[in-house]
Amino acid sequence: MSQQAAHATGLTRGQGRDQEREHRPLSMTLIRRLWRYTTPYAGKRNALMVLVVARAIQLPALLGVAKAVISGPIERGDFHGTVLGVLGFAALAVSTELVFHFRVRYALELGEDVIHDLRRDIFGHIQKLTMGNFDRTKMGRLISRMTSDAEAVRLGVQDVIFVSLVQIGQGIVAAGFMIYYDWQLFLVVATVAPVLFVVINYFRKKLSRAYRDVQESFSQLTAAVVESVGGMRETQGFARQETNAALFDDQLTSHAGYNMHVARTAGLFLPMLELTSQTFMAVILGVGGYRILTGTQADPGTLIGFFFMVPLFFQPCSVIGRMYNQALRAMAGAERVFRLLDTERDWRDPTEAKQLPTIEGHVVFDGVTFGYDPERPVLHDISFEARPGQTLAFVGETGSGKSSIINLIAKFYLPDAGEIRIDGHRITEVATPSLRRQLGIVLQENFLFEGTVMDNIRIGAPEASDGDVRSAARELDCLDLLEQLPDGLYTRVGESGGSISLGQRQLICFARAMLADPRILLLDEATSAVDPMTEARIQSALEILLAGRTSFIVAHRLSTVRHTDAVLVLDKGRIVERGPHDALIARGQVYARLYRQFLRGGES
Repeated sequence: MSQQAAHATGLTRGQGRDQEREHRPLSMTLIRRLWRYTTPYAGKRNALMVLVVARAIQLPALLGVAKAVISGPIERGDFHGTVLGVLGFAALAVSTELVFHFRVRYALELGEDVIHDLRRDIFGHIQKLTMGNFDRTKMGRLISRMTSDAEAVRLGVQDVIFVSLVQIGQGIVAAGFMIYYDWQLFLVVATVAPVLFVVINYFRKKLSRAYRDVQESFSQLTAAVVESVGGMRETQGFARQETNAALFDDQLTSHAGYNMHVARTAGLFLPMLELTSQTFMAVILGVGGYRILTGTQADPGTLIGFFFMVPLFFQPCSVIGRMYNQALRAMAGAERVFRLLDTERDWRDPTEAKQLPTIEGHVVFDGVTFGYDPERPVLHDISFEARPGQTLAFVGETGSGKSSIINLIAKFYLPDAGEIRIDGHRITEVATPSLRRQLGIVLQENFLFEGTVMDNIRIGAPEASDGDVRSAARELDCLDLLEQLPDGLYTRVGESGGSISLGQRQLICFARAMLADPRILLLDEATSAVDPMTEARIQSALEILLAGRTSFIVAHRLSTVRHTDAVLVLDKGRIVERGPHDALIARGQVYARLYRQFLRGGES
């Protein structure tokens, strides 16, 4: 797709950047979007809402019954009425606990359901992102979205929403009782609302920023751990343990500082809410007592019932204050998760993309220009043709653009100008999976998945039998080397292939490509880490692997490109020479100089 086509679909490589510093407070847009994740579980969610309403009514009702028993049969000395009142209170108390049990249970289950679907969507979205997206996003941040951010969202769903609704409902019902008991005294209580609003609004702004700083700091911390573990060989090889530990300690100290700031702010916020509530309870006790003593109100039982309701009226202020803290954390997590889910791919197949039929492997680059940053091209006006069955090699200094050509053939990126055609089909007009199913790729740093060697070879052809895997390894002349592993082809591979040597990893990936039987084969520095003896063994096997396939080889070890159909020499993103190995040597220019350097290095 050209740069113009990219703009036509509304996608450019600059979109989707992870703007960590753009945050919002409580957002109804985010809340509604999160609420939609409960739709598949509407039955459980609706039952939970009924339980929330019941719970909100039951707690004030319990105290209302207690007040009625005290003011009624107990005050009259009615023993029978008192027994009935106590039994009624006990029955209501039991029903309250049953409702509480199912409310908590359904809330926890709904939280797990939502987070299950959310994490599934995150993982599925990550799988669809382009390589350009990954170039701009640290791995630690992606992991943080799946872990800490998603967990914050879970707590928001199962705790904040339903606990807050119970507390709000409880406060409303308690207010109703209080107005019924003594509406004039309730007016005194109502004066607390502006005070509470001022307190909450003041701390809201401080806590909003504080919690988002904590989340961002944790994301950076996770990224540092992932980077450190991934580069452990380099760390130990260059004796950087103490340096890395000091850098991590700085980040850890910074993260702890953010957490301490949250602790200090929240530690002041909650007691302020509590103090406000207790102060107004004292005011109510004083005003109510004064009215009884002066004869303005003659019924002490009414004051008792009113006083029972005061904690239920003020308790939501304190609980919702705590829930607000958690809501801010959940909003920060949801904002970051949805920002990732909203990240646009740098490009996508057009809706009318056609399935690529079985190809012969005729590849044409026509005036291709490309840059990972469109403002800084790494390839300039690249044109060449590879006919079916031909093998082309790309050579040049580091950074000359060799691997970028491989990336474009594999459609990891799209060109900014020009076009790439395979068997006459524009690469931008075909469905990407149908292209990649006919490609075989062997890279310099090959990734092995958790599982056995057999599983990793079979990745290229999942339906292949164990016998097919052995045949591919045998044809490549590496079966005996793989069978020397502790459990042969059933040896389990550690994380990223850590328990397998670099040479063995590359042989496994050669066998994977052999088994996949691709029409186009891409080899990017594929033999650079194989020792000369092993390389000599697989050269003949590579000739078999390359036969009948269109192949592209990137290599610093120039002995691997002597027998290719053509060598393309790149310099600063341009093709400066092309032709067979012997003809380029005879020409005595750039390739000949590179080859002489190779020979002086003693690698031939």
